[in-house]
Amino acid sequence: MTTKTSELLADAAPRAVAVVRGISDDQFDLPTPCEDYTVRVLLNHLFHAVVNFQTMAARQPVDLTDEGDLLTDGWRERFAAETQRLVQAWADPAALEGVSPGTGLPQETVGDMAVTDLTVHAWDLARATGQPYEAAPATIATLNAFMDRMGETSRQMGTFAAPVAAPPDATELDRALARMGRDPGWSPS
Repeated sequence: MTTKTSELLADAAPRAVAVVRGISDDQFDLPTPCEDYTVRVLLNHLFHAVVNFQTMAARQPVDLTDEGDLLTDGWRERFAAETQRLVQAWADPAALEGVSPGTGLPQETVGDMAVTDLTVHAWDLARATGQPYEAAPATIATLNAFMDRMGETSRQMGTFAAPVAAPPDATELDRALARMGRDPGWSPS
C-alpha cells in the first residue's frame, strides 16, 4: 500500500541518502545554506527530523528538543534505514487522516513537511559539500503547494526566511528554494 506522501518520500529518500553518503567526516565543519548550521549540525537535524516524522505519521507526540548527536559508528547506513522507515510510516493511509496532536495541523500537511524537510535539507547538504542534487517535478510541486499553504506561517515561526529573488535562468527547484528564503546560488565560499 502507498500514499501520495509515501510515493514522494520514496522518490526523495534515495536522493537524500546519496547526498548523505557522499559527505566525508572532514566536511562536518563546513557552513551550510542554513545560517548558523554546520554540515554536522544540519546532518543531525535532518536525521532527527527523519525519525520524528515517522513518529508523527503515527500521530504520536515527539520531543523536538532532542537534537543529540546521531553521527556515531554506522550513521550513514542507519540514516538510510531510517529514511526507508519514514517512507513506510507514511505509506499507511491512516497516517494522512485527522489532525496531528503535536502540531495541530492536518496530517497531510505534516506529511508535506516531511517531504519538504527531506528535500530542502538534502539540497542544503549537497550545496555545502559540492554535490549535485535534483528533485523530481512532483516533489517540487509539493514544495510549492506547501509554501502556498504554510509559507507565511513558516516565516513567522522562523522556519523559512523571507523569499529571495531567483535568477532568470533558475530551475524550478531553485525557484521553490528561493520562496523559502534559500539563495539558489549559495556556495560555501
